[in-house]
Amino acid sequence: MHYQLTELGYQPRLDAWLPSVRDLGHPVLLDSATPSQLGRYSLLSAGPSQIIEPLHAEHGRETLARLRQLLADLGPASWPGQPLPFGAGALGYVSYDFGRHLEALPELAKADIRLPDLRMGIHLWALLSDHQQRQSWLVSHPRLPNSEHEAILERLRTSAVAPAPFHLTSAFQAEQRRTDYQQAFERIQHYIQAGDCYQINLAQRFSADCSGDPWSAWQRLRQACPTPFSAYLESPDGALLCLSPERFLQVHDGHVETRPIKGTRGRGATPEQDQALAEELLECLKDRAENLMIVDLLRNDLGRSCRPGSVRVPELFALETYPNVHHLVSSVTGELAEGQDALDLLAAAFPGGSITGAPKIRAMQIIEELEPVRRSLYCGSIGYIGCEGQMDLNIAIRTLIHQDDRLYLWGGGGIVADSEAEAEYQETLTKVRVLMEALN
Repeated sequence: MHYQLTELGYQPRLDAWLPSVRDLGHPVLLDSATPSQLGRYSLLSAGPSQIIEPLHAEHGRETLARLRQLLADLGPASWPGQPLPFGAGALGYVSYDFGRHLEALPELAKADIRLPDLRMGIHLWALLSDHQQRQSWLVSHPRLPNSEHEAILERLRTSAVAPAPFHLTSAFQAEQRRTDYQQAFERIQHYIQAGDCYQINLAQRFSADCSGDPWSAWQRLRQACPTPFSAYLESPDGALLCLSPERFLQVHDGHVETRPIKGTRGRGATPEQDQALAEELLECLKDRAENLMIVDLLRNDLGRSCRPGSVRVPELFALETYPNVHHLVSSVTGELAEGQDALDLLAAAFPGGSITGAPKIRAMQIIEELEPVRRSLYCGSIGYIGCEGQMDLNIAIRTLIHQDDRLYLWGGGGIVADSEAEAEYQETLTKVRVLMEALN
């Protein structure tokens, strides 16, 4: 059995094809908007054959075992030529709150967004663009009837209905008073001094009323803030708009990589100021220490599923620059141990250490105590798990949820012993400002 590939004219913006397949339901766009190695491929699909969500009182590993079985039932397929990163398999999201299905956590924060903690669809076809080779394809699994493959091609030839415009009907407002954030910051400092933790990622939520099509909103966001791990997903209960710069986990031929971001500076108003801010970030001992804490945490997380001695740190404290911020990024790699697969790795490492703190479980308990509302998708992951065992998931930061004509958006950052409350508060604003301004 091998994949059916139809080469198409190169489409640099796969989002242009989303309206053509949107009515099939549950569209998923994984958009790599930067022409780097990290942003080489974009992927679009819709109309999953099955959808998996957690069952009541089901442990997270049981949910992932059901997903593993669905992928096994689908079965791998061979490539007629050079393999592409995805042909068929699971596409969707794992929310931050799926961590509750893997670890015992208190239930203190308000759960006011109605989304399942995990939703993965089994997709038998995908549209892919390779932005380096400037090629695009429709790929389908041998289980997909040829007539359906041809029907998707026909959809691409047909003009789709243009989306309705999008408008904010109220400005974004912080849902937490600044004094409440400062009190939470002080509580974290108390926990650090007491030895409970070394670092806590503290976030706050913003929200705004809106009208129109969230797809139009995503296109404006993508224009303002292109990133290598962007995504757009729709379901009957809402839309997910993600402009993430961060990879959580990639598995390819048994090789594993995670790329944590820790350390942020805003962009400068002039080239000279911008360069100075970038150099300040690279040289800042506090940011390096914060990054190194999370690298150590992720080395441990990967070590639970990787072959002993295979975990490495090939890149430490690298600079990545985006339209609104400079980031300090590291890379941790490993090789999956015998008997371990991508879903074992996900269960062992989820949620990502860069958005919890260290030690992870205690950090998650403190987050639950100090953040008044649950994170939902924010700080979870979006991506794919292919039926050949490959996986690529982001960290769902710079992420908005659209539900009931309301948009929710979060900004956060890591707090350590020598953090300053006002600087950390401003960092939460810096990270989301470009997204807010794009929608105003």
